[in-house]
Amino acid sequence: MNLTSPSQVKAWCIENGFHPNRVLGQNFLIDRNALEAIVDAGLAGVKTPAGASVLEIGPGLGVLTEEILKRGCSVTAVEKDPVLAARLAESLGNPPNLSVVEADALDWISRSPFPVPRSPFDAMVSNLPYQAGTRILLELVQRHDIPSMTVLVQTEVAERLAAKEGSKTRGLAGVWAQLDYDVKIVRKVAASCFWPRPEIGSSVVTLTRHDRNVALSAKERGVFHRLTKKAFEHRRKQLGSIFKDLIQSSLRAEELTNEEWINLSKGIAENEDA
Repeated sequence: MNLTSPSQVKAWCIENGFHPNRVLGQNFLIDRNALEAIVDAGLAGVKTPAGASVLEIGPGLGVLTEEILKRGCSVTAVEKDPVLAARLAESLGNPPNLSVVEADALDWISRSPFPVPRSPFDAMVSNLPYQAGTRILLELVQRHDIPSMTVLVQTEVAERLAAKEGSKTRGLAGVWAQLDYDVKIVRKVAASCFWPRPEIGSSVVTLTRHDRNVALSAKERGVFHRLTKKAFEHRRKQLGSIFKDLIQSSLRAEELTNEEWINLSKGIAENEDA
């Protein structure tokens, strides 16, 4: 089956009694150019793509999976939908370098045994489910153990991930992602590149792990995440009114750089130890 052919994808769904679930964010990529661009970006940061271990969350019918396998990678594909999970390997010819895991990605991530910062994966390449994409990314960037992540998400999510201080789109997702990753929007992908067609546009984003904050202790990281989460829950308020005795500032959460958040977190962690 040609997974970028709308007619063949629709025929497969009819034949298997499958109906894309909008609640699960099942919008299948059917554009060859966009597909190749995502995989190219996803493997660009991998030193030796052939033989690399790639994580894919939400493989759906396997259009990305198939292309990644063609590049010589091994793929662990985590799929929540039991119908898609059961048919994925067979539809791709049961390749030996494909492992399909039927699981909710958030549950699977929380119980995955690989330790920080050593992951069995060289990269993640995924068309993330619209409804859970941000939550999945927040879990993964907190673990910061996958060196490179390339994801297809809603454009508004991509803009939040890449937003710098002072931007109206600056939020918790961007602050957390940029603690350990350099974030770049690679390209936009039109709604017409999917079936069923979503109501909003999408973008390809790469997150490449940096080592600028590798020296942060577990406690300092914990303070960083608690501090920023509380601040962005009250983003319209000045920081001085949120934290009172801790921070004397008329700035709002989105106006601080990550470096300033880190310095605040270090200071608070140090005072807690005193």
